[in-house]
Amino acid sequence: MNPTQKLRVGVIFGGRSGEHEVSLVSAQSIIKALNPEKYDVIPIGISKRGTWLVGADPQGFLPEPSGRQQIDCQPQGANQGQTGLIGDPSHRGMVLLEKTKPTGRVKLDVLFPIVHGTYGEDGTLQGLIEMADIPYVGCGVLASALGMDKTASKRVFRDAGLPTGAFMEILRKDFKSDPDKMLEKIEAEFTYPCFVKPVNSGSSVGISKAHDRAELLAALDLAGKFDRKILIEAFIDGRELEVSVLGNDEPIASVPGEVVPCNEFYDYNAKYNDSQSELHIPAKLSAEQTAEIRGLAVRAFKSLDCAGMARVDFFMERSTGRMIINEVNTIPGFTAISMYPKLWEATGVSYSELVDRLISLALERHTDKQESLKSIS
Repeated sequence: MNPTQKLRVGVIFGGRSGEHEVSLVSAQSIIKALNPEKYDVIPIGISKRGTWLVGADPQGFLPEPSGRQQIDCQPQGANQGQTGLIGDPSHRGMVLLEKTKPTGRVKLDVLFPIVHGTYGEDGTLQGLIEMADIPYVGCGVLASALGMDKTASKRVFRDAGLPTGAFMEILRKDFKSDPDKMLEKIEAEFTYPCFVKPVNSGSSVGISKAHDRAELLAALDLAGKFDRKILIEAFIDGRELEVSVLGNDEPIASVPGEVVPCNEFYDYNAKYNDSQSELHIPAKLSAEQTAEIRGLAVRAFKSLDCAGMARVDFFMERSTGRMIINEVNTIPGFTAISMYPKLWEATGVSYSELVDRLISLALERHTDKQESLKSIS
């Protein structure tokens, strides 16, 4: 590519998950931050039903006016309309559709998927992009799938010698077939309170803190609405700390931040609807604690073979000061007020510079992959 030629960046947002609305706001912030002198932006929206639209405005996907400033999302070289990404590397881009029939193509240099949750953060979208042979921002198929599956990632952390809390996984079908047996099994391993989560979910969707058997029963029922696997975790009386990680094979960690939730835990409402939660950036930690948590974040990132970006969430146990890894988010919230970019801003990397670096890392990762043989003939 001519070094003076602008990169054509497809920003994919929306999707079929409970985090659809969060994705729209993240996409708006990213599109606004992409320098028009360096990039041609192709917005690609995925509706809640799974329809792909090229040239879609993230604002238009919202169920009602939000009061946010409208932005011009009309792509260059393509009219707004239905589109699709096919796993054919000869296209290297989007196929435009009219009444499901192809009418043209939109070449892309790199994709920036900002689809949080199911069908976006779990490796499914990354697998499709891999087949299309397009560079893309963020983690690959394996890291995305592991990061989304909370029990799988905890097992990897444990095997890598990283500190994790006690946990148990049960199946929704087992809970439905014999609720009393599952309650007894959980109560034999955990004391109250405990946390109950869908194994594959994000943004605290479907998560509950159970203080007794009645709340545990309701929590299991709620989590089972979002996933076939349900995670039970021991309650940890600790401070909630987060670290942003950036890079490929040699990642770096941001300064840590602390979340002080307005509710009993940092649930969906506390994250996105209630402004009373506090974010302390940087977190009030000693130099030794800061170095320790940054080192653990990088180790967690590498243990899942992450690339590009991830946010690593921790608890710091109040009684001992021990750092315990909670989870890794491979497509963290990316709004202007989200922790991932705010932590980097506090570390000295602005939002626009962060977006530039992520695109460069995507191209670097793709170039590295091209060195691997695809055939022995």
